[in-house]
Amino acid sequence: MPGPLALCFSILVVAIGAAIQGTVGFGLALVAGPLLTLVEPRTVPGPMLVAGLVLTVLIAVRERSSLDIADVKWAVVGRLPGVALGAALLSMLRTDWMALLFGGLVLVAVAMTLSGVMFRPGPKTLVFAGLISGFMGTVASIGGPPMALVYQGADGPKVRATLAAYFLVGVVMSLIGLLLVGRFNSFELKWSLLLLPGIVLGFLLSAHGARYIDRERQRIRTGVLAVSAASAIVVIARQLI
Repeated sequence: MPGPLALCFSILVVAIGAAIQGTVGFGLALVAGPLLTLVEPRTVPGPMLVAGLVLTVLIAVRERSSLDIADVKWAVVGRLPGVALGAALLSMLRTDWMALLFGGLVLVAVAMTLSGVMFRPGPKTLVFAGLISGFMGTVASIGGPPMALVYQGADGPKVRATLAAYFLVGVVMSLIGLLLVGRFNSFELKWSLLLLPGIVLGFLLSAHGARYIDRERQRIRTGVLAVSAASAIVVIARQLI
């Protein structure tokens, strides 16, 4: 288990990530994941997925009036094979390769978000985005960017509500996949519980962030992506050096 300083740092970065996701719809794992792996590599993907599950329940309840359930259905259909592929890869991957894979997927997620590509949220697009999201979410707990690309033109409440509902179902699927391949046990469960105070704190902070994000959306997005990319590079360098 972590020392007091490591634990406080872990809770802080989770709180920041949760505040961002509660405000813009995604970002918890993208921000907190790379930093947490510097403290304990096994916080990804299991504990981060549990933390994300709790956060998505809170967000889904708060934003339920803006939910588009039809979109969630198609995205979940795509998530199923993505989870299966991710779980199969994890079952064959050595632990010491996990950090490299995670860092690489963070950089892919950042590139996807920066691409500026616009997709219309139709059935085919949602199924494909769900597949990629399921794979990335199961392997690295980062399933937000593929779905965020589809919804980047939507208004804030719809983005937060629809992504939260999708993640609620999708994260459960990913956790089941991890359990089936032996990648979630008592160690991951303890870390999951340790991170929960940060989730609650970040969620409470996010209640005040929606009004601000509409004015400063581009600046905040740039900052989030810069921190995520820098953290991912540190994770990769640490593994290679």
